[in-house]
Amino acid sequence: MRKNLSIALALLALIGIAPMLGACHTTAGAGEDLSAGGHAITNSAEKHTP
Repeated sequence: MRKNLSIALALLALIGIAPMLGACHTTAGAGEDLSAGGHAITNSAEKHTP
């Protein structure tokens, strides 16, 4: 009985954590996109300075 309960709790924990692991990649990708946008703005500003 106790073994079944611990297996069930472990499965529930894994199911609860799974969306968070996917969000890590999404957040990292968004950070890279923002960084690329910042570099583009910086490069454009440097090109147009007198």
